[in-house]
Amino acid sequence: MYIHSKINTIKPFLPTAVTMVVAGLLIALDYSMLSIEPHIIVGLWVILVTAILITIIQIVHAEKIFSIQFAQLTAQKERLANEIKYRIWAEKTSSENKAKLQIVDENFPVMLAYFNPEQQCRYHNRAFRQWFGLRSEQIENRFLHEFLSGSFYTHIKHEVGRVLSGETVQGQQIQKLINQSACLVTAHLIPHFDSGGKVIGFYTLYTPRFMKKDGLSLESFKEKSVSENEQSWKRKLTQHSGGDATHQPARVSIDSSSRIILAIEQEEFRLFCQRILPVKPGQNATTYYEILIRMAEEESNLIPPGAFLPLVEKHNLMPRLDGWVVKKIIQYLSKKNVSTEISFCINLSNSTLKDPAFADHVQDLLKNAKVPPDKLCFEIEAFDVIANLQNTVLFVKKMQQLGCLVSLCSFNHDRTSFDLLKHIRADFLKIDGSIVCNILRDAEDLKKIENINKFARALKIGTIGELVETQAILEKLAEIGIDYAQGFAVGQPHPIETISRSTINLP
Repeated sequence: MYIHSKINTIKPFLPTAVTMVVAGLLIALDYSMLSIEPHIIVGLWVILVTAILITIIQIVHAEKIFSIQFAQLTAQKERLANEIKYRIWAEKTSSENKAKLQIVDENFPVMLAYFNPEQQCRYHNRAFRQWFGLRSEQIENRFLHEFLSGSFYTHIKHEVGRVLSGETVQGQQIQKLINQSACLVTAHLIPHFDSGGKVIGFYTLYTPRFMKKDGLSLESFKEKSVSENEQSWKRKLTQHSGGDATHQPARVSIDSSSRIILAIEQEEFRLFCQRILPVKPGQNATTYYEILIRMAEEESNLIPPGAFLPLVEKHNLMPRLDGWVVKKIIQYLSKKNVSTEISFCINLSNSTLKDPAFADHVQDLLKNAKVPPDKLCFEIEAFDVIANLQNTVLFVKKMQQLGCLVSLCSFNHDRTSFDLLKHIRADFLKIDGSIVCNILRDAEDLKKIENINKFARALKIGTIGELVETQAILEKLAEIGIDYAQGFAVGQPHPIETISRSTINLP
């Protein structure tokens, strides 16, 4: 075994050694006076040439192996560098998300929790703990039936099976509190899917409404809900069919689409807004406000969009809701006491971009109210443009022909985002907040912002930096030359009615 190992060690060097020996022998014979048979000389030359060829083959093979190993080492080095960079990014993102999650935990007005498929609680906010009167350790990693009261768990245990099958579940129940007051709890159970479409957990959102002392009992509430839905259902059926609905079933279940339509008709939504201000101080430019929508279950209890917009999308009612928002904003702008330097940015959903009647609806509203079209800036998400390019291009052309403005949101530093501008000439680029919030810590993100700004300048497109959370980020955007900024460093969301009382917070 030892001898075999030594032979393998020496073997690669044998052709070179033979080459040197034979070459030396031929040289020696050439200078010597000895008489050697010609066939011996020829034999030595054959051995020399053969040894040289074998040596060349070994060198080529060695270079090939070296190239492969060098490429592998280079790839491993790049992969390691990327992994280090990704880990740093993940740690930074985790730290940022932890701070944002703390805000959600302390201020989110809905009882929010997340459960895995085994019904173990993996996350809950402070409102959830306070409602059930439990400490964090009494909920975290515990099963639903372990910490929910018997009556509450009995009410939802059948709904859990539905949500784990992939269905979004919603419902209402009246709960008696310790002080004997009645509380109407609106529940939304939303499944969480992985990339393969498998349910890997679910979210629960509970919104309480405290009822008046002379409020309805559970039975009367159910009857009233069914009766209202029946009447609403009959009205819609009559409108759509033009016939009589008396031959239809006398009772129907609570329909979430009817509830949303009723909320729009009865204006149960509230408009909030957040300022988008010029970055440079003293700049004489229009102040924009991005419109945010909340659904009011009671005057003191506003449901954030994450709790009801999925239901609106599910029932394809976003065009109707977006139309309502546009109508309310145009009515607001038509008031004589509204500043001429104020304009509004309105987010549009993907389904609204597909609605051919929406542009005509906006045109009629503007014409009747005699409001300048440039007071409206429609915000369109970049991924909605990608998913619905043809309809979005037509919509943008119609809006800009009317004189309205268009802002392309979630604009990133990638080829896909830049290629969108070949199809849509936006008036503003709203830069993705995930880049903006990191410009003080990440040189690459800072460079991305600078490149986007240069590109926009060349095309004469305005730029907006979103998620501007600190004064330092605001100052850096001013240094780069970004036109507008939006975020908590500029102004927090507030009811649209309080615009005149909002304060400016720029450096």
